[in-house]
Amino acid sequence: MHIHILGICGTFMGGLALLARAAGHKVTGCDAGVYPPMSTQLEEQGIALIEGFGTEQLELKPDLFVIGNVVARGNPLMEAILARGLPYTSGPQWLGDHILRHQHVLAVAGTHGKTTTSSMLAWILKHAGRHPNFLIGGIAPDLEVSAHFDPRGELFVIEADEYDTAFFDKRSKFVHYHARTAILHNLEFDHADIFPDLAAIETQFHHFVRTIPNNGAILSPADSPALDRVLERGCWTPVTRLNTPQGWHYQWQPNGHLRIHHGADSAIIEWGLRGEHNAQNALAAIAASHQVGVSLDNACAALSVFQGIKRRLELRGTVADIEVFDDFAHHPTAITTTLQGVRKNLSSGRIIAVFEPRSNTMREGALVADLPAALGHADSVFCYQETEGKHALKWNAQEALSALGERLHVHYQYDALAQAVAHAAAPNDKIIVMSNGHFGNVHDRILQALQARFDS
Repeated sequence: MHIHILGICGTFMGGLALLARAAGHKVTGCDAGVYPPMSTQLEEQGIALIEGFGTEQLELKPDLFVIGNVVARGNPLMEAILARGLPYTSGPQWLGDHILRHQHVLAVAGTHGKTTTSSMLAWILKHAGRHPNFLIGGIAPDLEVSAHFDPRGELFVIEADEYDTAFFDKRSKFVHYHARTAILHNLEFDHADIFPDLAAIETQFHHFVRTIPNNGAILSPADSPALDRVLERGCWTPVTRLNTPQGWHYQWQPNGHLRIHHGADSAIIEWGLRGEHNAQNALAAIAASHQVGVSLDNACAALSVFQGIKRRLELRGTVADIEVFDDFAHHPTAITTTLQGVRKNLSSGRIIAVFEPRSNTMREGALVADLPAALGHADSVFCYQETEGKHALKWNAQEALSALGERLHVHYQYDALAQAVAHAAAPNDKIIVMSNGHFGNVHDRILQALQARFDS
């Protein structure tokens, strides 16, 4: 089959392209502003990329057009496909029908922690010799790639996103995935551009739960009212509760390692990661791997050598004993968790938060009232506000974050922001850069400014 993918350079659609190619399909694709690193990965796999959405691409005569959710009505190629009655489907639908239907799918859903937990789970299965397939919205050094498929494999780990499927299918992506083992990690309001409120997201999670068979498994924390409401609406699958003293739970050790308990059994992760969120991610991943036959000892041994994933408190560089980290946190809860985790391990120096409110939810201002408390866990806060273009805020950062007082510094240019952060930092400080976008590569700008300051 020849498929032509519209919107191929996004993380999900690019990963889908790699899976399709590995499954033996001919794959071509297009996007606006074809860009690395995904474009590089695709071209290395022999996938032809076309810049833009021109109607001349119809001459490729693919068997099927696969549509990403960045494509909207008015897109010239999409309009031509509709006008000519050509066959098309969404990315999640194609993935579910052609790749996932005959796999044991282990799906990780939730507002926070999906990428890290999926990476941990895939790594545990790989370390245990189970040869998992996977599609993850990030790259773990241990896994080397974000997507992998071998038809001989029987297990498939997928990051199960609640974002909508396509302009013609407003259900969440994860309803297409045929999950058999599902982690419902947590649930809060997000994606304000798609959902009006938390209840609307709970409905999509309820639809997801309705797709999981009665011989499958659901793993859910014992302390999430929103997920409790989801399950109370109807559940036909055995549920394992996490964070319960009698079942799956964890305990920090004095040396910073993590002991995982499952009933009377326990094992140690010789831990190199920080924060309660990583402990919760590890617990969920271990419990899910146990559902498919990996022992607690083997799972903990795997995570003892897990290197983490990019953009999750990733150390980007150190200058004059000042560490610069990159983190994907962009929701107030994730910001709080990241900064609290850093604070817990801080023996000296200050925490400098550098934040870009870039996600659709942040730009709309839906959760802006929660930001001062979240960012308040830092000693100093530098906020970047874009004033023009599609990422411009619909609120004023200086006013909305005024409760931070003298700790707050708002900037409107990347270079000015980087210079200000570098000037404010002192040895032993930790600079935590938080955004779900590229943030103008401000991490390197800060490191260069620090280098210039301390070398002069």
